[in-house]
Amino acid sequence: MGVLEIGELEAFLALADELHFGRAAEQLSLSQSRVSQLIRSLESRVGARLFQRTSRRVALTPLGERLLADARPAYERLRAALDGAREAARGVNGLLRIGFQGTAGDEVMDAISLFQHRYPDCATEIVEIPFTDPFGPVRRHEVDAAVVLLPVKEDDLLLGPAFSEQPQTVAVSTRHRFARREGLEAEELAGLPLIEMDGPAPRYWRRAQSPSTTPGGTPIPRGPVMSTLQEGMALVAAGRGGMLLCRSTAEQHRGRRGVTFVDVAGLAPSVLGLVRHRDRETAATRAFARALTSVTQTSGRQGVGRIARPSVRS
Repeated sequence: MGVLEIGELEAFLALADELHFGRAAEQLSLSQSRVSQLIRSLESRVGARLFQRTSRRVALTPLGERLLADARPAYERLRAALDGAREAARGVNGLLRIGFQGTAGDEVMDAISLFQHRYPDCATEIVEIPFTDPFGPVRRHEVDAAVVLLPVKEDDLLLGPAFSEQPQTVAVSTRHRFARREGLEAEELAGLPLIEMDGPAPRYWRRAQSPSTTPGGTPIPRGPVMSTLQEGMALVAAGRGGMLLCRSTAEQHRGRRGVTFVDVAGLAPSVLGLVRHRDRETAATRAFARALTSVTQTSGRQGVGRIARPSVRS
């Protein structure tokens, strides 16, 4: 069979992802003819077709499907090994400041432990960032990376991994009629003022955490304004309104006097993501992103969305 070329494997994986020679070529920054050449070379080594090609479509053959299932994990391990070698050669040292909103969860703490094990010459510092200013600390260089609630639509920030997809709950006063319920439908939020967020977070982000309408379009009453999570919890306890929180945050605050948490069905789940500034990405922030990805994938807590697969080229 001969020695497999990395370029052949990359072309195979790209074409398996895209099922289109043009898009595969664009992903690899190669010409379509070069991608075709690499696929033909790989098929020659294998001794059979890996793709069925017609003028209208490209599809994997059963043998191609089998190779894809075996090859992708091997490729990802190789990519991780090469990335680790590059970081070791450049050196991951100094201080890495990691921001978080509200509470640093188990995934983040496990990722920090893994990062410190891999890179003992790089110290880590965990910094709580303002709940209503998720992106400002990264932009102001107060932290090097931050774990924030999605969505993130900022052009100057890199996102990934996304993880910890969890159902939503609503925090209400123990005196509220919803406090006696085991669960709510999202449409019932029309009967509960939701506490608004004050701060520099963009409007789309604030609306995701405190929506102005139910999924069906019914207006949700506006509650008072909060600046911090603790301020919001105090307003809930005082009966001034409700606040949407993911289930893990709710669990961390169970037992708080005057507040109870009720599951809400029919809302999009809460998802966390790691953000870094596009112009200040470093060996340390890339290494921490890989550590967080390893933790969330191993624990089965990886979130939605596929993060782009970089090339193995040096």
